[in-house]
Amino acid sequence: MRVLRRVIVLLLLFGAIAAGYFYRDYARFADAALAPLAKPTTVDVAFGTPLPRIVTDLQAQGIRTGLPLYWRLLARQMDVAGKLHAGEYALEPGITPRALLAKMAAGKVIQHKFTIVEGWTFAQLRMALSNDKEITEVAMVGEPFVPFWGKELMQKLGEPGLEPEGQFLPETYNFVKGETDIDILQRAHKAMKQTLDKLWNSRAQDLPLHSPYEALILASIVEKETAQPAERGLIAGVFEHRLKLGMRLQTDPTVIYGLGPNYDGKIHTRDLQTDTPYNTYTRAGLPPTPIALPGAASIEAVLHPAPTDALYFVARGDGTHEFSATLEAHNRAVAKYQLHRQ
Repeated sequence: MRVLRRVIVLLLLFGAIAAGYFYRDYARFADAALAPLAKPTTVDVAFGTPLPRIVTDLQAQGIRTGLPLYWRLLARQMDVAGKLHAGEYALEPGITPRALLAKMAAGKVIQHKFTIVEGWTFAQLRMALSNDKEITEVAMVGEPFVPFWGKELMQKLGEPGLEPEGQFLPETYNFVKGETDIDILQRAHKAMKQTLDKLWNSRAQDLPLHSPYEALILASIVEKETAQPAERGLIAGVFEHRLKLGMRLQTDPTVIYGLGPNYDGKIHTRDLQTDTPYNTYTRAGLPPTPIALPGAASIEAVLHPAPTDALYFVARGDGTHEFSATLEAHNRAVAKYQLHRQ
């Protein structure tokens, strides 16, 4: 009995020592940086992935994770067991198991960014979406450079019969891995509708525009005509002055858009004379659809144009334009800035 008591005491002692070592190792594990992490990396957690599998995935990336038991104990201690969200998570150098579990419990997944650039055509938007490897491609079918494609897409967005050109607001949109091109296009289209409706409702009086869609068309032309914020209102004023007088807009960007893939980088005399629905040299009024994606500033410009008596403008070659009220003054400006440069 005396020997048995000694054995029991020794076992208890060894157990206490082992428990102490285990607790100390566990406590060190919870708040020690995962290693080796010399640079940021990611872990992608699929829906329904159990915690042990997440630990295995970390180990597969060469990360020393400690015992899976430690992770289970820590998750219970933090009351996050069974509450971890799927998604893509950033692992920064120095991140600890406790911090990682807290991030996953809060669903702080990586936010990617996709920017729609002012003045892009819908075809360019399609290509940019297709080239972004973080975006799941489900909507982009057909030839990417056909500018008049998109009725199928607009039907998916709940806008059957509406042409897609001009319908997506240029802006930067956050998205998470796994979101689709449709998801982003839905948000961009909703943003454009809200922006256009808001600006239309506060428009200036006596505009030669009869609907928000006409404002969108003219805004797309202004967007393509200038990259100078200070000129948007003036250029809008020139075009609206022409519309009021019944003059043709005679703007090159519409001609280029109408040429589609036949545009070779330079406008020829034959291009100005070849009639298309978008040739504002041969047809009066606005083209049938927008020719690009206008930003909010261009929409604002056409709905609050700058007062002007100008009917003409010509590029100076430095990104700005010379505005003229008469054809005679315009011809002098063309000779000064265009013919002389040629």
